[in-house]
Amino acid sequence: MKWLLAAVAAVLLGVAVFSQLNSTKTTYINGLAPYTSMPGRNFVLEQDCYVFKLTSEDTSWALIGSHETVPELPKEVKESNVGVKFPGVRILDVIHLGDHFTIASVRRDQSRKRTRISYEIVLENESTRRYPRLDAYYILDHSPEKKGEAPKVMPDYAVHLGPEK
Repeated sequence: MKWLLAAVAAVLLGVAVFSQLNSTKTTYINGLAPYTSMPGRNFVLEQDCYVFKLTSEDTSWALIGSHETVPELPKEVKESNVGVKFPGVRILDVIHLGDHFTIASVRRDQSRKRTRISYEIVLENESTRRYPRLDAYYILDHSPEKKGEAPKVMPDYAVHLGPEK
């Protein structure tokens, strides 16, 4: 009986260690120096985009992007693709050229394999949207991060509207 209890305890300990090794820790870093000016910035989309989820990883929020940054997405953004499962992605919605969004928060996801900085964005007219809050990772230029700066929204995707609210 003692051996059985010891074996169960060892298995539970192993499961706990394994889950810690493969977990992702999410922190909000709005107050850190390079990111303090990001929340509240308003943008307008410069192209139609998909709202989607990757099938290979779970994200807190649905993602926004197009074929240029997520090759698994269809080249042409069409409403008829909503609900269709493509290899690697599941398309949830379409947002259109001219739609507005605001950066709500800056988030850092850390795991043993990588650290990702992303922005949570809120679409204008959020009460009428199926997915009002999105993860902007795939519409960001992450190259400034190498210099310790905040990632920028790529101008092909959206442009800053000026003064914050």
